[in-house]
Amino acid sequence: MHKDSGSSDTSNYLGRIRHRKRSSEVSADANKANGSKLLVNDSNKYKSMLIRTYSSVWMIGGFTFIIYMGHLYIWALIVVIQIFMAKELFNLLRRANEERQLPGFRLLNWHFFFTAVLFTYGRFLSRQLVNTVTSDKLLYQLVSCLIKYQMFICYFLYIAGFVWFILTLKKKMYKYQFSQYAWTHMILLMVFVQSAFTVANIFEGIFWFLLPASLIIINDIAAYFFGFFFGRTPLIKLSPKKTWEGFIGASVTTLISAFMLANIMGQFQWLTCPRKDLSTGWLHCDPGTLFKPEYFSVPRCMHQWFPWKEVAILPVQWHALALGLFASIIAPFGGFFASGFKRAFKLKDFGDSIPGHGGITDRMDCQMVMAVFAYIYHQSFVMPQSLSVEMILEQILRNLTFEEQQFLYEQLGNIFQARQLLQA
Repeated sequence: MHKDSGSSDTSNYLGRIRHRKRSSEVSADANKANGSKLLVNDSNKYKSMLIRTYSSVWMIGGFTFIIYMGHLYIWALIVVIQIFMAKELFNLLRRANEERQLPGFRLLNWHFFFTAVLFTYGRFLSRQLVNTVTSDKLLYQLVSCLIKYQMFICYFLYIAGFVWFILTLKKKMYKYQFSQYAWTHMILLMVFVQSAFTVANIFEGIFWFLLPASLIIINDIAAYFFGFFFGRTPLIKLSPKKTWEGFIGASVTTLISAFMLANIMGQFQWLTCPRKDLSTGWLHCDPGTLFKPEYFSVPRCMHQWFPWKEVAILPVQWHALALGLFASIIAPFGGFFASGFKRAFKLKDFGDSIPGHGGITDRMDCQMVMAVFAYIYHQSFVMPQSLSVEMILEQILRNLTFEEQQFLYEQLGNIFQARQLLQA
């Protein structure tokens, strides 16, 4: 009996040892599988790199051409991107719930989408629109009326969509339909919040749109190549191909690029001047102190490495470092959020419109985070906080009728005449 119990204890002990070995073997296999997901271990990485590079060159070339064309064309590009993003996200629902589609539901989605377009850009571009039509009295009155009642019109359109949704409710599908209604609003929030701030940045000066967008592109490309050649340490489980080597290398590259690009872009008035209307003509303006160089003497101990005795630095370059820091450390979390989102729906990409990159939404995940930060940073630390002539004129044009503006003009004339008489 003792021998039997001893042998059974021994077998149990050996079984536990074998069990522990098996668990360690599984973890080793898992680690091996995780390692195989890294770009440095991908057998097809060169093929994917060529496809990705080819499409990137075309995108950068097209983007450069649109930047050259000006503010209005960039705005049109943003609207096109919004439409593609919304389409990809709406199609995401269609794939997930194909068997339960409702007639007219997609049309209702686009009704809410274009209502959001009218509301968002009506608020952000009212000043530019008014300044564009001031030469034509009839058109000016029509536009002023539309701007005055723009919020009411948008609310009426939204309520029409709301009533439309209620009338299409079907028994036993309430839960599904209300979840789709909420999902549609979340899509519009994701798409329009960032793009509205992006358009605001464009009309403050293409510089404040182009620099943040370029930093995200540079960070993305640098992270890809550093991870491609040196990546060994996984960064986050949501994105198995992201590595610490790529993250750190991209951060350093982005900060250096931010400082240098701000100096280059700051030389062109086409990029630094704000656009006050919706015309496409060439711009000329006083660039302001941010874009006027300040000179710093190079220490004597560094003269043997640098041939210059002083260095010219634009004040905006220090602001560019803040943008570069955000683009390097915080903006990538927009990509991680998108990765988790795709995993929730068991998707590799949001779409396939860009070879090697996926869909438009896959390229805009970090840009969404960056655009909002760039706008808030510009309003908080760059734009003067005191009232300016442009701000007062905007309020006059937006809130006063044509007759009230004429009366204000006459009153100001009387005040100026009285002051001239007193001075005489």
